[in-house]
Amino acid sequence: MLFFGLAIAFALIWQRARPKPLPRGRSRRLNLFNLEIGDFVQHFGVDWAVEGKLTYNDGGDIWLEYMLQDGDRLCWLSVEEDDALEVTLTTTVNDLDVRSDPPDRLTYGDLEYRLVESGTATMTRIGNLRSRPAERCRYYDYEGESYRVLSIEDWGGDIEVSVGQKIPPNSVTLLPGTGQSVYNLPSS
Repeated sequence: MLFFGLAIAFALIWQRARPKPLPRGRSRRLNLFNLEIGDFVQHFGVDWAVEGKLTYNDGGDIWLEYMLQDGDRLCWLSVEEDDALEVTLTTTVNDLDVRSDPPDRLTYGDLEYRLVESGTATMTRIGNLRSRPAERCRYYDYEGESYRVLSIEDWGGDIEVSVGQKIPPNSVTLLPGTGQSVYNLPSS
C-alpha cells in the first residue's frame, strides 16, 4: 500500500514538473525570418522583445525589419537573404541633417559611409512600430568601415536615419514568446 501511495505521489509531482507544451500553432522552429511579436532576440547579454515587424518589398527583393525593445531602448534588426544572409542591428539617430535626396557619400560620427543601394519599397506591418506610418518608403543604404551601416528612409516626407553594424547571424539567440506585446503598446 505504501509503495502504491508513493507511486501516485511521484506521478503527480512528475506531471506538474514537466514542461507544458506550447499552445497550438506556437511549436515553430524559430529563425530570423519567422519572428513574431513577443519573441525575444538575445544579443550581447540583452534580451530584446520583438514589438513590431515590417516586411519590405522592392520589386520582389524582400527583407524584414523587426522593432526590438528593452525597457526604454529601441533598435531595429534587419534581415535579408541577398546571396548570403545579411543581418544588421541599428538605432535611430536625430543628429544627422539629411535632405530628401541624400548624397553618394556622407560622414557621420567621424566615419565615412558610401551609398551601396537605394530604391522604393512597399511594406506590410505587424505590431507597434512607433513611427513609419507610410505604406511606401524611399530607402538609401550606406556602408562604412568595420561593418558599420547607415540607413536613410524617407517615409512620405518624414526622414529617419539609423546607424549600426552588420552582425553575424550566429551572434543572436532566438527565444519564443507568447505572441503578445511584452510592453503592451498599441499596434499601428
